[in-house]
Amino acid sequence: MDTFLGYRNPDGRVGVRNHIAIIPAVICANTVVQRIAQLVPGTVALPHPHGCAQIGDDAKLTMWSLAGAAANPNVGAALIVGLGCETCQSTDVLELARERSPGKQLEQFSIQEAGGSIKAIQRGMESARRLVDEVSKRSPEPLPLSELVVATECGGYDVTSARAANPTVGLVSDWLIDQGATVLMGETSDFVGAEQVLAQRAGDEEIVQQLRTIVARVEADAQHVGDSVTEVSAVVGTGSTGFSSLNEASLGCISKSGSTDIKEVIGFSDRPSRHGLVVMDTPSHDTVALTGMVTGGAQICIATTGRGSPIGNALAPVINVTANPRTAVGMGDNIDLSLADIVRGNSSPELLAEQLADLTVNVASGQMTAAEIIGHQEFALYRIGPQV
Repeated sequence: MDTFLGYRNPDGRVGVRNHIAIIPAVICANTVVQRIAQLVPGTVALPHPHGCAQIGDDAKLTMWSLAGAAANPNVGAALIVGLGCETCQSTDVLELARERSPGKQLEQFSIQEAGGSIKAIQRGMESARRLVDEVSKRSPEPLPLSELVVATECGGYDVTSARAANPTVGLVSDWLIDQGATVLMGETSDFVGAEQVLAQRAGDEEIVQQLRTIVARVEADAQHVGDSVTEVSAVVGTGSTGFSSLNEASLGCISKSGSTDIKEVIGFSDRPSRHGLVVMDTPSHDTVALTGMVTGGAQICIATTGRGSPIGNALAPVINVTANPRTAVGMGDNIDLSLADIVRGNSSPELLAEQLADLTVNVASGQMTAAEIIGHQEFALYRIGPQV
């Protein structure tokens, strides 16, 4: 099992899906984009609330992330729709997307240019249908697992995640990296308290310093609004979940990264430049963190949940797993693989890691996840600055 069925893109990278993405450059284009996607089968819309009244690095990050969505290898082609007077112009997103994915079929226009919403929907339908016709001609081919970039995520976090689900994902992470693949880990605030353990796995001193820098920023951000990381973590997911300390929760969080050395630390929505384990600096918000990793090029995600999270993504299949017996039953519709037998004492992380590895390859080859079947298509951009 050293290959999967994927789609080779003009820029050389490989997708596990063959989407046509309809991307709004600004919130004002959301309705037009959603209508186009509803009317043209085979397309997916990425509505979001940003793109207007943003300045500086914040505006740049929105454009960079939207361009990353268009450039994701699971996207065979993309149509970017703007309004025409926003900070984040569709032309700018298109230019960045072409830089990030040379040769990909990319188109753009603005609603003001088209003459209003109805005309924009009509024009968008014409473009989208043309893109669907072109991209549907592509066929998947056997490709090595080294082409995969796999995001890891944990939401609805509890002790079963820390002690069973995440360590199992960690074994799969190690296996994928042994095959030459790249594994991404985000959620910077969730490994505060375990950064010294991560630092021991850093490939060089520069990576150690980068880890310390992003953790210090998270702590400073929390203090800026009158909180501590401990208090914030209790609010967003580690409180009242069975942990004896923040350190215990943090160690459980990073266990999904396995045991290999960290090859690189990158920013939100940035593309890894090296194979192996890569840390992306993201917030702990599940959907935002996953959006960052997907717009940075991840084609697939393995997500653990304790109390129950149905997370999906508009562009990348999300494999949801849980080791919580109650969640495995109560939210069984959302779970792709139950690891609850580890908690019950009827199995081991090693045995279930083999099943999860097989499932990951099958999903990469086209098997649909529960989130895809149900229609979870979450997409959320990261805001880092004020608006005007």
